Amino acid sequence: MATATLTRTDEQVQTDVLAELKWNAQVQPNEIGVAVKNGVVTLTGWVDSYLKKWSAEEAAHRVNGVKAVANDIEVRLPNSSERTDADIALAAVRALEWDAGVPSDKVKATVSKGWVTLRGEVEWQYQKLDAEQVIRRLMGIKGVTNLVTVKPCLTHDERNVAIVRASYEAYVSKNRSALEPLIADDFHFTSPLDNRIDRGDVFHALLAEQ
Repeated sequence: MATATLTRTDEQVQTDVLAELKWNAQVQPNEIGVAVKNGVVTLTGWVDSYLKKWSAEEAAHRVNGVKAVANDIEVRLPNSSERTDADIALAAVRALEWDAGVPSDKVKATVSKGWVTLRGEVEWQYQKLDAEQVIRRLMGIKGVTNLVTVKPCLTHDERNVAIVRASYEAYVSKNRSALEPLIADDFHFTSPLDNRIDRGDVFHALLAEQ
């Protein structure tokens, strides 16, 4: 028997997006305007940081019935947050160097009028996402474009085997820091070690030790 799909009206989606923004600690509801047409949400208004703009976009995407988001929110930095492109570039370099999950020698930042563009090549998707997350929190930026590409050094099967082996060794040695990035990537294991231990068992075992 087919399950009926409930179609939500634009008015319902708009109400829920506004409610989601109300519960978002990063933004004030009166800072953001919300319009919805055919399930596409348009966000307008202005905020005093890029992190707020991004946070509002993420809040809208969480609402059921949203098909896409057009983020037209303007970032107007207060005088206390204004920084030169050179200052932002230096802060970006340091932030990437301090983040253990990002190979800073593989990711480079370019800044133009407060907008940061990331370029480079990494082996893992989580490294690309981490790089953007680090930059997103910098004071004084107006936007981020992530052009980092993911290019595995190993074949798919080789990566699967390497992930399982590293997961097993990390479990045995109780090396949590080595295991965290492995849990973040979604791969299907094909190694013979599957019969001995799987990623979920490793993760839950480590949680039980907290």
